[in-house]
Amino acid sequence: MNLKTAALLIAFAWLPIGAAAQEQDAKQCSMMSHHDAVNEHGDQVMGFSHKKTTHHFQLYKDGGAIEVDANISTDTASRDLIRNHLSHIAEMFAEGNFDAPMLVHGRTPPGVPVLERLKGAVVYDYHDTERGGRIRITTENSEALQAIHDFLRFQITDHETSDSQTIVEAPH
Repeated sequence: MNLKTAALLIAFAWLPIGAAAQEQDAKQCSMMSHHDAVNEHGDQVMGFSHKKTTHHFQLYKDGGAIEVDANISTDTASRDLIRNHLSHIAEMFAEGNFDAPMLVHGRTPPGVPVLERLKGAVVYDYHDTERGGRIRITTENSEALQAIHDFLRFQITDHETSDSQTIVEAPH
């Protein structure tokens, strides 16, 4: 062991374990692309693999939607993990808790401060789908609506879903 290695070991011995783990995670993230980091953190936070699932974010005139499906119809394990995660996320968002997206993306997504402040003006309605789940987000408040659209556009970009960023009528 050289002197530099010994000094690093001694320095890290004084750091709390959590801080050392965070620093290591930050170093790993700086060596990978932002999109790879989003996927890795997403897998950890969401509890299912981005490789086995597909995200979609839709912008509607009254809000939008977050949809996640298992890529293979027989992958009931991913389907069930998606359903568990999205139903929990709908509850968290309704309470004004956006910790999960902050952990996935490494920063506060656009729109979140407004969605936290106006949590009573936004409805997060979760439903199972054939291969996963869907959170339908609606509001009648114009400031909250803009925040929903900002949040969903950020998700489209950061997850690289190629979903349309055009606001359309919601399907019936």
